[in-house]
Amino acid sequence: MIIREMVLADGGAVIDIYNRALRSGHASFQENGGTWSEWDGGHLLHCRYVADDGGGKVLGWAGLSSVSGRCAYAGVAEISVYVDPDCQGQGIGRQLLAALVEGSEQHGIWTLQAGIFPENSGSVALHQKHGFEILCRRHGFGRMTYGSMQGQWRDVLLLERRSKLVGID
Repeated sequence: MIIREMVLADGGAVIDIYNRALRSGHASFQENGGTWSEWDGGHLLHCRYVADDGGGKVLGWAGLSSVSGRCAYAGVAEISVYVDPDCQGQGIGRQLLAALVEGSEQHGIWTLQAGIFPENSGSVALHQKHGFEILCRRHGFGRMTYGSMQGQWRDVLLLERRSKLVGID
């Protein structure tokens, strides 16, 4: 397996993995992954990675989204890391998150944020291993609009990683 920069040809696989992860009900409030065009427009142009099985099959992806258009927050980004549900537990998320942390610092990002459902303990632990800390629990932060949890209010943990290399004096 290799971690490489995402290319346009990966778009279909990225959306497929995203949609399959969303069906779990523990990945996002979002009901579906939308189109490649929507995904592309909602993510920064840098720090887009895929885990490739070595033969071109995408096993997972990672990317960054802006948290604000204000210049004071230019170095703050929200992360997304999704692994094909059939490939979880193989260290793919760990490698994607490590690439995302390294790449974000190379592009001047000083703070990474993640919003994770508390029930997704594997994702919380993975982020903590990469220097993220839980800042707070947002109670009833959003309401599920689909699936078996439709109508339920969900808590979200806000995790943050502050770079020790970028944005320090």
